[in-house]
Amino acid sequence: MPKIPISELKKDIAIKTRLHGMDLNFHATWGLFSPEQIDEGTEMLVNAVNPKETDLILDLGCGYGAIGVTLAKLVPQGSVDMIDKDFVAVEYAKKNATLNNVSNTQSYLSNGFDQVPQEKKFDLIISNLPAKISKEYFWILLAEAHEHLKVGGELYVVTIAGLRRFIEKNFNLIFGNYELLDSKKTYFVAKTKKQ
Repeated sequence: MPKIPISELKKDIAIKTRLHGMDLNFHATWGLFSPEQIDEGTEMLVNAVNPKETDLILDLGCGYGAIGVTLAKLVPQGSVDMIDKDFVAVEYAKKNATLNNVSNTQSYLSNGFDQVPQEKKFDLIISNLPAKISKEYFWILLAEAHEHLKVGGELYVVTIAGLRRFIEKNFNLIFGNYELLDSKKTYFVAKTKKQ
């Protein structure tokens, strides 16, 4: 057994951070991705996105809401949908929107895009893509992102460096374009635009 009592381990983990030039607070819990601090890939992704104040944004695989909450503060006349297939993540995304005085978000369960209304179109779709999913699931996500973007809308992703060529190839195949925005040893950030 651990030296820390289980009751202590079950308490929320508080994260104070600075993203996109703003001081923010998040709560997380064990079992969610990067519960003790904002991971480097998420930080790279958030800082690479400069939305317009009226943008409609989708945070795909929102986790506890670090990306969605940050971007919601940048789009006061827009909105951010935060979706995840993990109900704990969705609850923490809601909690973190409230914690950071953000009211222009909604968080809901969705396996990929299956609960996003078919007619709903976004200016931006943002995702910290998981590294350990099948290529088939990547293809589904990219194809559905294309369907849910407005013409001229952009998809921004961060993932591990080992997937860079795969993402480049599939952005070019599905969207017809690819732009590398940032790259470090472990992660890279790229975007593509719906023509």
